[in-house]
Amino acid sequence: MDRLIQDFVKDCQLRGMSPRSIPHYGYIPKVFKNYLEGQGVDFQTVDKDHLRGFIEYLRIEKGAAGKTVENYFAVLSTFYDYLTFEGLVSSNPVLPIRRRYLRRYKDNSMQERQLISVEAMGRLINSEMDIRNKAIIALLAKTGIRRGELISLDVEDVDLVEMRIKLKPTAKRTNRIVFFDAETAFILRRWLKVREGRNKKGIPALFLNAMGDRLDRGGVLLLVGEAARRVGLHNPDSERMEDRFSPHCCRHFFTTHLRRAGMRREFIQELRGDSRREAIDIYDHIDLKELKEAYLAAIPQLGI
Repeated sequence: MDRLIQDFVKDCQLRGMSPRSIPHYGYIPKVFKNYLEGQGVDFQTVDKDHLRGFIEYLRIEKGAAGKTVENYFAVLSTFYDYLTFEGLVSSNPVLPIRRRYLRRYKDNSMQERQLISVEAMGRLINSEMDIRNKAIIALLAKTGIRRGELISLDVEDVDLVEMRIKLKPTAKRTNRIVFFDAETAFILRRWLKVREGRNKKGIPALFLNAMGDRLDRGGVLLLVGEAARRVGLHNPDSERMEDRFSPHCCRHFFTTHLRRAGMRREFIQELRGDSRREAIDIYDHIDLKELKEAYLAAIPQLGI
């Protein structure tokens, strides 16, 4: 069983998962393995009763919160997808358990992320007094990049003259070039001046934490959530996705408002870094100059 988990972790690495999340994908199957050993079964003989028992084990004996249980089962589902792919089990037994017993998984198809107006996004950014935080939220909203893409940025990746960013390569993204507008450039310039005095360690990261190290995913989540909470856009205690505001809501904002401004679908897909789904799409070459012009014409102005 330990060898299976090791092979699963290698598979996660091969698939290009974030190095920060891979240890988590190795830890949760080990917890599940220890539980199964107490039941006298292994991964291949698991049934719905064992999985229901694991939910009770996490909730009662471990005192795990609902989100933690959901996270455990999301990882276990990925693990069983791997076992199915390798032919070690006939099907993924976790999927029906998630659908029946884990509310967030069951309701995700019926819930949507919070979408805020252009005015609300402007209010959110303008309410933030810390110039670093202001630059982060503006960049997320104006480029639609993911949280992981943002924290991996170095200063050298940002071209303030051409108002463009070259992202680090990831498994999720196709196009690596994104653009920003004059509003964002103004805030980035202000942050870079402040950053010079804070970068005592001389690291290349665009965004630093309070210790002078590269800002991490958790730091971005906290600062965005706190800024949104102050202006009434985020209720961290609510189970409804519509009541919570996360960094990914900025990507939702970016996509939706570009569409409402009339930007061509393939241009939005290119800026988001989405994969081309149709075979003919690979022949649809997009000129970067035309893409930038379309972006600047469509991106909402927030008064920041």
